[in-house]
Amino acid sequence: MVQRPIVRRTVAPSGLLGVALLLAAIVTLVAALPPVHAATATAPLTGAINGPSRVGSGLNASYLVTAQGGPAEAPNGTQVGIYSYRASIAATDPTGAAILPATGVLVNGSVPLTLKAPKAIESVTIYVLVKSELSGTNVSQNLSFTVQIVQPYTVAASLIVGSTASSTPFFLTVDLDGQPVGSIAVPALSPGTSFPLSFSYVPPDLAPGWHTFTLSLAQQHGLVAFAGGADEFSSSFYVAGEPPNYTIWYFAGATAFVGAIFIWSTRVGARRRGRPKK
Repeated sequence: MVQRPIVRRTVAPSGLLGVALLLAAIVTLVAALPPVHAATATAPLTGAINGPSRVGSGLNASYLVTAQGGPAEAPNGTQVGIYSYRASIAATDPTGAAILPATGVLVNGSVPLTLKAPKAIESVTIYVLVKSELSGTNVSQNLSFTVQIVQPYTVAASLIVGSTASSTPFFLTVDLDGQPVGSIAVPALSPGTSFPLSFSYVPPDLAPGWHTFTLSLAQQHGLVAFAGGADEFSSSFYVAGEPPNYTIWYFAGATAFVGAIFIWSTRVGARRRGRPKK
């Protein structure tokens, strides 16, 4: 058996130096690279519009837009970016209608908006495009809310100040059927002047029949009065009920008519069949 000679190879010192320099260069390059951060998942962007679903024509109403999630929210729930929005409305007749402010940012995830309702009795939809953004990354979400514009119930009166009297600003409470439903801000009034009052109310629901608004100046101690000198003013209005549903009576009448025709036809047929042949 022939044994092959063992050949030993050695690396020259210059070769070792080159390998060391190469390793040092790789370490330096890796150290110079920017740190790689693990990607963190963000919660999906969600939001809502909250406010009254019924508004009187020509009146104002307040709404609150809220948003959370998206790049602007850190995993621990704190806001680290910006929430911005753009608001608009859609209506058949938008004359006089607006949503304000139309653009802006949400502070702490919310922003109040004011709807100026149109004069027309119709449905109005509020649209708000919310954007969540951080360092050039952003996502958006479309929000919507439908409002029914209705005819409000209104009470109007005039205050009269005596020729030698005056009054400081005060709030006049408005009662409906003995229950407070709002107030009217009255400014400071000078002697011998008058001030027109007006209050509009949109109830969630009122039973059919008569209802009464009442305004009282009892706490003003005679400094001001309503036209005519009274310290109380009332105004009544009537709420009509739903129109009666005659459908069931129409159906019953038609059924009775068909039944009568059937009975009449049966009797006439029986008489004809029962006649003797000549």
